[in-house]
Amino acid sequence: MITVLLASTTFRTGNNTEMVRQQLQKKQLVADKDQSRAVAHAFSDKLWELHTYIGYFIAAFLLARLILEFVQPAEEKIRNRLKMARAADAWQQQEMRHYVMVKRGYLLFYALILIMALTGLGLAFEDVPLFREMRKGLKQVHSLTQYGIYAFVLFHLVGVVMADAGEYPGLVSGMIHGKRRN
Repeated sequence: MITVLLASTTFRTGNNTEMVRQQLQKKQLVADKDQSRAVAHAFSDKLWELHTYIGYFIAAFLLARLILEFVQPAEEKIRNRLKMARAADAWQQQEMRHYVMVKRGYLLFYALILIMALTGLGLAFEDVPLFREMRKGLKQVHSLTQYGIYAFVLFHLVGVVMADAGEYPGLVSGMIHGKRRN
């Protein structure tokens, strides 16, 4: 998310072309607009390259998480945990509804990350003829999915703060320090 923000603002080629030309002039070097643009574009390319590598790591971590879901014991699998939560006693229903809602939120998050990873890989491997033909659509889906992730992060942060201030005091402290306060 940070690489997109930086590449779209601070490191945007058009925003830096004149700065490159001025910096070269201070060193008594002359560069025309096209030469300055080429230098500014190189910085933007480096940032997008970093974005691509971060995407590879996210895709690898997602793949590891999916593999883990298949190889872990049955009682630890998300599908079985959701089934157990639905079968809870009446007095546990409210707690279980919250649990199911949170887990479904995480499933949505994983779905968004999966879409982001697959479309990002398609964009990264644009030399493959199939991906070259699909580039415009992949880029649109990739860009649109980022807003779903932003929304999830926002809702997640709000939910954590509300939970910490409400029924689950010490939740944030436990995340930071590794133990809950009583």
